[in-house]
Amino acid sequence: MRKSIESLGGRKYTGARLNPYRSRRKHEIDRYPNEPVLGSENIITRRVRGRNYKMAVKSSEFVNVSDNENKKTIKTKILKTLKNPANKDYERRGVLSKGAIVETELGHVKIVSRPGQVGTINGVIIKEAT
Repeated sequence: MRKSIESLGGRKYTGARLNPYRSRRKHEIDRYPNEPVLGSENIITRRVRGRNYKMAVKSSEFVNVSDNENKKTIKTKILKTLKNPANKDYERRGVLSKGAIVETELGHVKIVSRPGQVGTINGVIIKEAT
């Protein structure tokens, strides 16, 4: 999990204790990261600041693939996760995050959306260098 933005308590770089001068505010509370994986379609809705809502993909088996040569977008099935430069552990577990490269029925696709925050998985076809 990432460190909260508020710098309450903890320790200095020298090792000295820092005493918090106030308690944590509601908007500073962190949540567990949402790590979408390959599986049956599961999308959740969560409430965020300002009475807004965020859709989040928990698991999905489809990706919207944009083919720039043919100017078409096709919904296709994900076969497996090939590479995830965001995290070596994500690559092993098959997490579908932004920048991940997946194998589909159309070929290799790079994910360009943020499935854990947007609620959809969008990608573009990668041309193999010959």
